[in-house]
Amino acid sequence: MTDNNVKQQVREFYDQVGWQLEADGLYQNARYEDLRPVSAEYIHKCHGRVGRHLKTTGKYLLDAGSGPVQYEEYMEYLRGFQYRVCADISIVALKEARKKLGDRGLYVVCDVANLPFKANTFEGVMSMHTIHHLPREDHKKAYRELYRVLAPDSTAVVVNGWSSPGLVGRVDNVIKLVARVRRWLGDTLKRRKRAVVPESAATGTHVAKYNAAWLKRELASEFPFRILVWRSISVLSLRTFIHDRRGGRTFLRWLYQMEERFPRFFGEQGQYPLIVFSKPANKG
Repeated sequence: MTDNNVKQQVREFYDQVGWQLEADGLYQNARYEDLRPVSAEYIHKCHGRVGRHLKTTGKYLLDAGSGPVQYEEYMEYLRGFQYRVCADISIVALKEARKKLGDRGLYVVCDVANLPFKANTFEGVMSMHTIHHLPREDHKKAYRELYRVLAPDSTAVVVNGWSSPGLVGRVDNVIKLVARVRRWLGDTLKRRKRAVVPESAATGTHVAKYNAAWLKRELASEFPFRILVWRSISVLSLRTFIHDRRGGRTFLRWLYQMEERFPRFFGEQGQYPLIVFSKPANKG
């Protein structure tokens, strides 16, 4: 599949499926997250890690791959900025974002790997779960673009997912294997399938992920960056192992504290890294 075909597929998925509101008032894409009460506190606190690294004041905050500004926590990042520039390949996403931001938003249909902005424009840059939807050849280019448009003495934050995280990757693979066996047995014996659909079985769009070694190798010569933790546990593992009756909330509080204590370890070995980079004040 060509790069243009991949991007067209992603655009069509989010225009026609991902950013459509369902009967419960949630976007269809929300089913890729764990929205159960048992996980809510942990996920909320993980969202808060993004805002730590962004400036508290500025004129323009770039949200590259903004979607519809899906979760309430995403609104917090705007804070002292005058405008949030929502850049997305999906026009439906931008229409939905406008409903939330109104005149505090500026809305641009564009490709994150080919941003139509001048260099050094944004006092803050963020990108949440977007780069992995690009063709593999465009991942490095997207990081370069985010750095290019970042203003001097400012910081960018990227949240993405690893392809094979050491901490949870093997566990997730076992869960998926068991789920496939159960589905096969269910089909063979004409029994009902289980209600919980694993991540890998959900119908979605193009996803291409790398690991921490790739990021270090490809970006080390471009600009300095840090790999910290956004969230170390996957949605699949959350849904499988975290339940109220099994002390799920207590475990997630402990896990959050461990992530706070060892952010680099959990950033590289966990599921979702928080990649932070800044542009020095004396460079253009």
